Amino acid sequence: MKTLACIALCVLCITSITNSAHGQLTSTFYDSVCPRALSIVKAAVNQAVTNEKRMGASLLRLHFHDCFVNGCDGSILLDDNSTFTGEKSAGPNANSVRGFDVIDTIKTQVEAACTGVVSCADILAIAARDSVVQLGGPTWTVLLGRRDSTTASLSAANSNIPSPASNLSALISSFTAHGLSTKDLVALSGGHTIGQARCTTFRARVYNESSIDASFATSVKANCPSAGGDNTLSPLDVATPTTFDNKYYTDLGSQKGLLHSDQQLFSGGSTNSQVTTYSGNQNTFFTDFGAAMVNMGNISPLTGTSGQVRKNCRKVN
Repeated sequence: MKTLACIALCVLCITSITNSAHGQLTSTFYDSVCPRALSIVKAAVNQAVTNEKRMGASLLRLHFHDCFVNGCDGSILLDDNSTFTGEKSAGPNANSVRGFDVIDTIKTQVEAACTGVVSCADILAIAARDSVVQLGGPTWTVLLGRRDSTTASLSAANSNIPSPASNLSALISSFTAHGLSTKDLVALSGGHTIGQARCTTFRARVYNESSIDASFATSVKANCPSAGGDNTLSPLDVATPTTFDNKYYTDLGSQKGLLHSDQQLFSGGSTNSQVTTYSGNQNTFFTDFGAAMVNMGNISPLTGTSGQVRKNCRKVN
């Protein structure tokens, strides 16, 4: 009996630790209060990505840029108002983040099914997962129950989102500050296996750096002049830009990382071995990516009675 009691106590402790680690988030949060929520998001995301494959990367990035600015609270979706200047015009977001119209569509459909129940922050988390799946990537269980912020921070968006010019130590420091490990950093960077980047974010690398494949640099320069054309796009993963796979890591091993921050993950430092592992084993990457997305999705969520559930993701109730 003492043994059974000890086992029960240990299970209780582990459960408590797990629940504590994820705040009040749970995978079943909407099961009874809005059972159609996840299927509504999935259908809308699938349609949006079918219409434009790049949108999958855009929706994934929205979640990332939301979570790294004062937590996963939907603040990135807020438009400017008389009280604050939002995050959309911040350096890492201006002329770059997109997909707001897709989130608006999802929110309208979810509100029609369950008024005032599903938060914009949770919609971002679910849409990120469904986008990855739609493009051939892994699935994972999204923990839910986030609430929405009532404010946004331009200054935090300018300072908290890692720069594409960051070196490895700065990337590790940024992720550590958000409670994420170096393993999470390398895994989440694999999100760059889809999507595109603007010329202004990689011009210095392709014109000035030596740790880049010469033929790759030449091909990228054709679409990114040394002056002007700042918003011209190039794929982050030249091999399979609209398929979620492990080719991003293969690119790094061949010195074909588009961004300086990408190539820093394979530049003779502490993360080289993890890049090599993912390059040779897509299943390992997929497993670690899903786990890292759960970790990122748990950055400082508003739960319980904190914040609100916005009726319109662009403005406070």
